[in-house]
Amino acid sequence: MKKLIPSLLLVMILSLIFAFRPSDAPAESKAVKWYTFEEALELNKENPKKMFIDVYTDWCGWCKKMDKSTFTDPAVAAYLNEHYYPVKFNAEQKEDIEFKGYSLKYLDNVGRRGVHELAYALLDGRLGYPAFVYLDTKQDRISISPGYKEADAMLTELEFIGEEHYNNMTYQEFKDQKHP
Repeated sequence: MKKLIPSLLLVMILSLIFAFRPSDAPAESKAVKWYTFEEALELNKENPKKMFIDVYTDWCGWCKKMDKSTFTDPAVAAYLNEHYYPVKFNAEQKEDIEFKGYSLKYLDNVGRRGVHELAYALLDGRLGYPAFVYLDTKQDRISISPGYKEADAMLTELEFIGEEHYNNMTYQEFKDQKHP
């Protein structure tokens, strides 16, 4: 029994060492850190960044597919986390939102299922999902990007907006330059 105790102690110590050793990559880069719209607005006050808003609905199949494939891609997740405040926004949410001096509400008489005024405004009334809205550090819209995207296409788009290439070239020119 006296010989067994030191062996068990050694196994426990080694288990603890390996259990708490750092992983190869920081946890932040493995998954997108999604914020609510309100959280992103608050964070932007202290540390200004662009906002990436994933406008989705619970019934949208393509939205779910992007969550399982595109947004789990390590390169997409790392880029979003570093350069943006990524926001998940349910276009059919019922809670009011205060934004730029307005109280935005759910409208049950728009579309088949209703829509939140913020989603309607961000998308210029074009209610197709998924849709992505890019806002600058002052929460002014840079771009609306509708539709499903594979990880490579999403990353190219994120870089185009994140690195402000839109100021001096078209998206097509950027894509051609990046992938000749």
